[in-house]
Amino acid sequence: MVAVVPGRLPLLGHTLSLLRKPLPFLASLPAHGEVVRIFLGPMPVYLVTSPELALRLLAVEADKFDKGIVFDKMRPLFGDGLATSNGEFNQRQRRMVLPAFARGRVAAYAENTITGLAQELADSWRDGQQVAVDALMQDVVLTIAGRTLFAADLGAEVLAEIQRSIPIMLQNVLIRAFSPRLVEKLPIPGNRRFDEAAARLRAVIPPAIMNARRQGGDHGDLLSVFLAARDEETGAAMTDEQIQDEVVTILTTGAETTSVALTWFFHELASNPEIERRFHAELDEVLAGHPVTFADLPKLQYTQQIVNEVLRRTPPIILMRRARQEVELGGVRIPAGAEVAVSQHTLHRDPRWFPDPDRFDPDRWTPERMAALPKGAYIPFGAGARYCPGAFLAQTEIAIVAATIGARWRLVPVPGKRVYAKVKATMQLNQLPMTVHSR
Repeated sequence: MVAVVPGRLPLLGHTLSLLRKPLPFLASLPAHGEVVRIFLGPMPVYLVTSPELALRLLAVEADKFDKGIVFDKMRPLFGDGLATSNGEFNQRQRRMVLPAFARGRVAAYAENTITGLAQELADSWRDGQQVAVDALMQDVVLTIAGRTLFAADLGAEVLAEIQRSIPIMLQNVLIRAFSPRLVEKLPIPGNRRFDEAAARLRAVIPPAIMNARRQGGDHGDLLSVFLAARDEETGAAMTDEQIQDEVVTILTTGAETTSVALTWFFHELASNPEIERRFHAELDEVLAGHPVTFADLPKLQYTQQIVNEVLRRTPPIILMRRARQEVELGGVRIPAGAEVAVSQHTLHRDPRWFPDPDRFDPDRWTPERMAALPKGAYIPFGAGARYCPGAFLAQTEIAIVAATIGARWRLVPVPGKRVYAKVKATMQLNQLPMTVHSR
């Protein structure tokens, strides 16, 4: 018998608990079993709460599951990109997309795009200036995403639309994904803004793809890799529509995770003076006044520990799957067609693996302590065959932007401004006004 988590409401199920108080709700789930049932509206969802079962769901027995209902509902936006597709088509796309995120390519993106844009942002500030860190991190991440995907001479219009439309879509993506289909069809302002933004974004990408095909060659961007990619088994190339789907997927999913992590990075530094001191000391020792480069990152060990701790605390809310056949997880028989999920928040805040889980502690990520973690306890980018292909790029981007800013500036909270987490696709901050002080 599978325990139904307490607090289920008629018609709404546990949706209000998940949206209003996600952290306490998700942290409470392991107490009810390794496999529990929650309800998103009237729909039952089996949710696994242990690292072992998370790995079985996402990696070991991944072939028994397809993407779940959340991804189905996002297909009008993502098309058949990696986030929404299944089966052999998904595996084929992954084989062609992965080379765009190889270490050498990421190093080139860092050298040609990320470091320069991070430096431009740091150069634009003056001592004592008040800045909206949340908005600036979203803007710089979207600019990096646009220029990494599209070379500057190919994508000016696309970049402008990315900066206009993606923030609108991110404001509504989780509520839309969890809402009954009837709500999606209502002509309410949120739905209208989301649909209009998605339509605008999808309209500007095809001309950029066609332009790139005409120009040919490698422009050092992701689009060049996608255009040149050939499936190793069939020799087939991606169509323009397939490329567009992957571009929208990368923009929408990657920009959210990275900008949220950077915003939290500076919030946590300001909330923890000793961590901030150690961060600045490491930058001063390693960089010695020169700009951050990709080659510096392995030496910025404490910075990487902060990045890991930020990602532990601010991952996506939930990963959904659908059983393709009857399957057993943790002694529970799950019927074919059932929705199954794992919450990174549940795993990442389990005191069995992360003592005092609400405390921000980068020292959790020393090599010795990392080695003691069970596999599956820390999965900010998923696991298995559907592990996020852009994970290394995202981690590189967070570290370079944070280090570039931290080498020159100390960011101090603005007194009297209430800052708190709110639920969207990830745990965003409602605002983060800060004053920059020259170091």
